[in-house]
Amino acid sequence: MRALVGLWRWRHNPLRRRTDLVEAWVACAAVLLIAAAAPLAGLAIGGASRDTLQQSVREQHEVRHEVIGTVVKKVSGPPIDPDPETSSARDRHSRVLAEWTAPDGTAHSGTVFASLRSPDPGDRFRLWTDERGQVVGRPLDDATASTHAALAGIGAAVAVAGLVEGARRLVVWRIVLRRYDRWDQAWDKAGPDWGRTGTGS
Repeated sequence: MRALVGLWRWRHNPLRRRTDLVEAWVACAAVLLIAAAAPLAGLAIGGASRDTLQQSVREQHEVRHEVIGTVVKKVSGPPIDPDPETSSARDRHSRVLAEWTAPDGTAHSGTVFASLRSPDPGDRFRLWTDERGQVVGRPLDDATASTHAALAGIGAAVAVAGLVEGARRLVVWRIVLRRYDRWDQAWDKAGPDWGRTGTGS
């Protein structure tokens, strides 16, 4: 809006320089590009990310299976984890020796994290495995995939807006430098005694 006001202000102003008009047009073009290109880029990147992530959701749900594990015993003394984020997330889980049956029917056992606060032998819990019974992470769900896609779209829109604004500032900076060069040239032509011209001194 400010760019349009600037264009209108410079329309018939006798003090208008050519660079003023160029600067106003550059600002107007930047506003239009931000208003049009940024949302389009956000929609395109968000849509492409959503398609890719939904494909990942489908693939993960095909190869990862939820099975029921049975606690054999609780394992005390979890290993020290230097990452405070993962260790705090694991505080809600217990480390147990468990048994489970893989989707292919084979029996497995091992030390895993169970979503039980105080597990006792025989307690049952859910865990995710691949088709051979190896423990894997929980597959990505639709809501998380949609959130990541939306964030990617917003990030792309902000990046485009930032690039356009950066280009506008670069052009204005070049215009100002040229303006200063012209002022210096005009000052050099006027000479050092321009204020005393015609006074006979």
